Amino acid sequence: MRRALATTITAAVLLAGCSSAPVRSQGQPLTAVSATAEDRTDRTNRDGTSAPVADPIYPAYGNPALDVLHYDLSLTWSPPTRTLTGTATIKVRAVRAVAQLRLDFSAAYTLRAISVDGAAVPGRIADGDLVVDKAVTAGSTVTLAVGYTGIPTTVAMPSHRRDVEPLGLTVTADGSLWTMQEPYGASTWYPANDQPSDKALYDIAVTVPSGWAAIASGTPGPSDGVTFRYSSAVPVASYLTTLAVGQYTKTELQGPHGLPITLWTRAADGGQRLDNLKALPVYLQWLEERFGPYPFASTGAVLVPSQSAMETQQMMTIGDSVVDGGSGSAGVLVHELAHQWFGDAVGPATWQDVWLNEGWASYAEQLYRAKSDPAAMDRWEQAARDLDAAARDSAGPPGHPRADSFAENNVYVCPALMLRQIHKAIGDERFFALGRAWAASNAGTARTRADFVTFVNRQTGRDFTDLINTWLDSPKTPA
Repeated sequence: MRRALATTITAAVLLAGCSSAPVRSQGQPLTAVSATAEDRTDRTNRDGTSAPVADPIYPAYGNPALDVLHYDLSLTWSPPTRTLTGTATIKVRAVRAVAQLRLDFSAAYTLRAISVDGAAVPGRIADGDLVVDKAVTAGSTVTLAVGYTGIPTTVAMPSHRRDVEPLGLTVTADGSLWTMQEPYGASTWYPANDQPSDKALYDIAVTVPSGWAAIASGTPGPSDGVTFRYSSAVPVASYLTTLAVGQYTKTELQGPHGLPITLWTRAADGGQRLDNLKALPVYLQWLEERFGPYPFASTGAVLVPSQSAMETQQMMTIGDSVVDGGSGSAGVLVHELAHQWFGDAVGPATWQDVWLNEGWASYAEQLYRAKSDPAAMDRWEQAARDLDAAARDSAGPPGHPRADSFAENNVYVCPALMLRQIHKAIGDERFFALGRAWAASNAGTARTRADFVTFVNRQTGRDFTDLINTWLDSPKTPA
């Protein structure tokens, strides 16, 4: 996820002597490991059905009474007027009987037309919600179509991090667009059930002026030069969608098994930034050898004017400063790629369990940094314990994050140290088998701490309940 944290800086200092991975030339395929692109898309839930729950950290976002199955977004961006015009066609299932359809949506937009199953219905935007006056019985599925237009506005990020930036769709001075939206902010550009437990399928089409490009999450589809299309055949949480519009150049690579990799950069991103992104096939190979086949049909990265990076599904949104140069960019890119397994393929049901994402990605990052110097992991662990203590004091234990302290060090370093203890207890072979099984068997779903504890105990044949709960709940660093 978005990250410019002390954990990264500390690790970079500790492991500065580690060798970096070689960069493969553009378009060069890597040796196959064990799967095809078809395998990567056939292992998961394909209809977008979820089991939404109310989020205890940010209850103002999301509607657990509704399960969105599919979003079809048709968007047009006008740089001169800074206006986004869209039609969102949303297939939604009522988990229980509702008197109204309510989804998160920004008041920046004017509604043009609303229909349910083709019939016009009244609606409005109130208190951050799109409210549609249509009752739906429990278990019924309807198709909601919403036309809208407006100038996008962002929302504040609830955090004290050094790299805090507004969330949602951001308009730059030259009329370009980009977004990062964890824990919420998708509703700044389309009506969304903006909570992690409701994953859905997506089709996104974006029309832009000639000479501009539109980049979104999902697998790239056909483009006619002004309309760019993307689709997600594996369910996506709203915070993992992305949209960027600008004067971009496309670079295409291949990863393991011929995996399509698309890089989107601007004129200012040539040289070191693009070269650093071209190392993605090497990082993917390393991750696949430990955690199994990449879980989606394509991947890539788009550079945006941000201080952070985000694991948006199949198309990572990377701040340009993150890949400016030096070996530090390798760790960040490995971190965001690791999220495609841990956070994207399987993610948390609520933001109380964001440690599930960040712990795995942070630990994978440290393992990569130490790949040429095994003793570096011991050095990292000792230094990380000091950072862990400070993080618990400032932001609380990782299992109980504070609403005003989203994604701070406590949900990165603390659960990474917890995974370190499990790794040391069961050894390399069983630990990486655990990671592979967790990502593969839960792909397309949102999970809880209880799910993870049960899975670890069953997979390892040992009872790690107390260890996991202590590391997640203790106000002090466990002994």
